[in-house]
Amino acid sequence: MNSALVLVAEDEPDISDIIVTYLERAGLRTITACDGVLALNHYRQLKPDIVLLDIKMPKQDGIEVLRQIRQNADTPVIMITAMAEDIEKISALRLGADDYVVKPFNTLELVERVKAVLRRTQGQSNMARPINVGALIIDIVAHAVFVRNEQGRQTIALTHTEFSLIAHMANMPQRAFSRSELVDACLPEGDALERTIDSHVSNARRKLEQAGAKGYLETVRGVGYRLEPLR
Repeated sequence: MNSALVLVAEDEPDISDIIVTYLERAGLRTITACDGVLALNHYRQLKPDIVLLDIKMPKQDGIEVLRQIRQNADTPVIMITAMAEDIEKISALRLGADDYVVKPFNTLELVERVKAVLRRTQGQSNMARPINVGALIIDIVAHAVFVRNEQGRQTIALTHTEFSLIAHMANMPQRAFSRSELVDACLPEGDALERTIDSHVSNARRKLEQAGAKGYLETVRGVGYRLEPLR
């Protein structure tokens, strides 16, 4: 993890410099971008392990940069915003952001969030075997979910958080998980609200249904969610 590359996309030089200083003190490598176009160019050329992405940036805002990243990749993304309104956060989460921080933030806490996301996304056991839940195949080593169908098996493009939610519930299919349990298990690095889980589950459910796996992610009224194979 200490050799991980972090792309810091932040247009305010003072904030960018502080973030970079603390990340590098923690043993992480960094590359910076002061606008959205440069951020995408760096992302495509350098393939960072995680992206810190400011929402309000010149040339292309962070929401559009996130949208383009998510078209082809599930690289972890933590959004940085000066807007405390929920709509900003929910918009980013629906597009596949893994977490967000609101300015002004504690830089040490931000570094810990980065490290926690990296541990969660890079620390999967190489000995883990795929989990089968109905037509779903959850491959922990490949960090991927597949759907078996008449054409063979289809890969579902999930973000790290979406994958973590499905993989966590797949260990105990048919068990109902509360939102607070899912926050603790899959988003331990942040101060995510329980309703944040709703956005991630909604995204994952939509992707499963598009791949032909309908009815797997069920809402349990008054409790939370469960992953249940089709009968």
